[in-house]
Amino acid sequence: MKIYVLVKEVPDTYGDRKLDLETGLADRGAGDVVLDEITERALEVALSYADKNTGTEVIALSMSPESATASIRRALAMGAASAVHVADDALRGADLALTAETLAAAIRRGEPDLVITGNLSTDGSGGVIPAMLAEQLGYAQATALSALEITADQVTGTRAGDEGTQQVTATLPAVVSITEALPDARFPNFKGIMAAKKKPLEVLSLADLGVSADPAEAPHTIMTAVSEKPPRAAGIKITDEGDAVSQLVEFLAQNRLV
Repeated sequence: MKIYVLVKEVPDTYGDRKLDLETGLADRGAGDVVLDEITERALEVALSYADKNTGTEVIALSMSPESATASIRRALAMGAASAVHVADDALRGADLALTAETLAAAIRRGEPDLVITGNLSTDGSGGVIPAMLAEQLGYAQATALSALEITADQVTGTRAGDEGTQQVTATLPAVVSITEALPDARFPNFKGIMAAKKKPLEVLSLADLGVSADPAEAPHTIMTAVSEKPPRAAGIKITDEGDAVSQLVEFLAQNRLV
């Protein structure tokens, strides 16, 4: 079985994250960058299956700047057999539609049996790429899974909902996305880090994939404005002079909180 896992480099979740007010894009020079934790968990799902099923090939796929090579090498150090890095200056600021089209082209080129992703990234938090990929590829889909079982011809998982859980099954080829309910990813050991330096890492451009980023040919999302979040205003302080309760009730009523 061949499994593609989408991995993404994002600004460190625990660091300061800012938007460039001119472009509206995340300022990647403002702090450290790391592999998104949810994509590491997705990779762990694939690697755990590969550990138990000889002949399984796990490929890490990333659409990211050229500078993301170190993060992709981390996926190789964790155990992926190879990696595909889609890097093209024309993809800077790509919206969800162009991102899905580009990733789908790279996946179609590799003809995998299964694509595993996180349910949403910690930077953009779009949450729709897995479904968009399935639509582009014509694959079955099973999204936002809190449990996942892979067999030779299908995937079965559990999806949490507002009124309980739902069991879903999809026949391969399929796209699945997982939530943080899945296990933590393994940590790369020294042997894996050294081996990662020799593993194949293919770099592709839009031209290699036959995808155009020209808005005139394929118009996508248009950003109209971006601004900083306004500072939080000071709260209202109530001084108890015997009427604190009535003041509080009046405040709640005026704000339709009661």
